[in-house]
Amino acid sequence: MNPGLAFDDVTCLRGGRILFEGLRFALGPGEAGLVLGPNGVGKSSLIRIAAGLLAPLGGRVTGSGARALLAEAAALDAERTLANALAFWAGLDGRRGAVAEALAAVGLAEIAAVPVRLLSTGQRRRAAFARVLASGAPVWLLDEPANGLDSASIAMLEARIAEHRAAGGIALIATHQPIALPGAQAIAL
Repeated sequence: MNPGLAFDDVTCLRGGRILFEGLRFALGPGEAGLVLGPNGVGKSSLIRIAAGLLAPLGGRVTGSGARALLAEAAALDAERTLANALAFWAGLDGRRGAVAEALAAVGLAEIAAVPVRLLSTGQRRRAAFARVLASGAPVWLLDEPANGLDSASIAMLEARIAEHRAAGGIALIATHQPIALPGAQAIAL
C-alpha cells in the first residue's frame, strides 16, 4: 500500500482558542507539504495532529504508512552515547541495523561514541533527524528541522528529504527557515 496523509476539514483548538479550521490537504507518494505562517498560528500543532499526538477539534486525519516525527525535543537519552540513544528508538522500529547508515547520512558517524549530552545544538538537531532516517517510516513529520543548523547541514537536510521523496516517501514540514522543497504543496496557516 502506498503511503499517504490527508487532512479533511481539520480544526485545531489549543489553549482555549481555535488556531485553524477547515484545513484540507492530501499528500501522496513523493509529495511534500510545507506548513508556513507566523509564530503561534498552529504549525507545530498541525504536525502534532498529523503524528496522532493531538486530537483535532473537528475533521479527520487519514493516511497509510508509518510516521516518523522530528519535534522540538530530540527525545534522546543524554547519558547514552549517540549510537546507543538512536539504537534504542531504532530497536522499537525493528531497525537497529539502520543506525550506522543514518548517522553517516547526517554527518555524525565519527561521533557515534560521544554521549548525547556533549553534542552541540546543531549536532543534536542532526541526531534527531538521524532518528527519523533510521525509522524507515515512509511519512516524515518535521517540525522546524533546520533550527540550529548551519548552511551545510541545511543542504544535507534538503538532500535527504529529496532522496526520501524520490523513493516515494512523504514529508510534511513546518518551518520558518527557507528549505528547498521543489514542488511542495504550500499549507498556509
